[in-house]
Amino acid sequence: MAPAFLVTHSGGFHADELLSSVILTRLFPDAKIVRSRAPEWIAPAEDRIVYDVGGLYDADQQIFDHHQRGAPLRDDGQPYSSFGLIWKHYGRDYLAASSLPEAHIEAVHTSFDGSFVLPVDLVDNGALSPATAGQLAGLTLPALLETLKPVFDETDPQAEDRTFHEALAIARSFVEARISKSAAKLRAEAVVEQAIERAGQGRILELPMGMPFRPAVVKAGADHLLFVVHPRGNDWTLIGIRRADEGFDLRADLPASWAGLTNADLEAACGVEGATFCHNGRFIAAAKTREAALAMAELAVKEALAVGLPA
Repeated sequence: MAPAFLVTHSGGFHADELLSSVILTRLFPDAKIVRSRAPEWIAPAEDRIVYDVGGLYDADQQIFDHHQRGAPLRDDGQPYSSFGLIWKHYGRDYLAASSLPEAHIEAVHTSFDGSFVLPVDLVDNGALSPATAGQLAGLTLPALLETLKPVFDETDPQAEDRTFHEALAIARSFVEARISKSAAKLRAEAVVEQAIERAGQGRILELPMGMPFRPAVVKAGADHLLFVVHPRGNDWTLIGIRRADEGFDLRADLPASWAGLTNADLEAACGVEGATFCHNGRFIAAAKTREAALAMAELAVKEALAVGLPA
């Protein structure tokens, strides 16, 4: 039976129950959110899901709190918040309801849990401090969501519930965008894998459009690839491949003689008609046509091999 009520605590809100509400309201759009600490509301019942309140974690009774003694831990000993518990039990259903292909659900569920849900869990439990982000501490998602709470001297008695629902809409946009990106990466992976097969032992990967490509390149062990070429609007781009997930070091840079040049100056420097732009950082260039972009890529490969690739 679908719940008639989604019950969480009243008062100030935090990221974990907001994000839990994103998941639950997607699955149970007709259920009413009740924000209360009244005993009659936060007790288990067949007509409700209770989360982040109630002093109990019992999935069979649909109650998901994490503040009590003996609160649930992940297999690795890290603590859950209500968001982690709701994602554990309802995340796969949420992904299915979001029209994610069944074959991708487990991968996206795991990825989202590790990269998005777990940090929220840790911050909510005090196991991770946003202060570790330095000057960006106030721009973490939990911190930003909490800025939407009413100020201390707000006199409107409905302010907390009103701002909760306003924050819920914003939190929903972040969850949906992140899930959409994860799903897109998996779709891109299949396209890139086919392109890698077509490239063979060539150094240039040609794609039909711009898309995330590095995860598939790494997964395929295609260490020989140096540059990617793909159409972009009315022109074509030539891009270097980063050596690691973090940082900007490339497997090979574009030629130094191209750096910062455009149009006729770039055409003169590289000898390719239709060359239009090369970033001063030498990680991306553009051309008017596919043929010009591929010609530039071949020249870039030749120079990279001539000067020796970085270890």
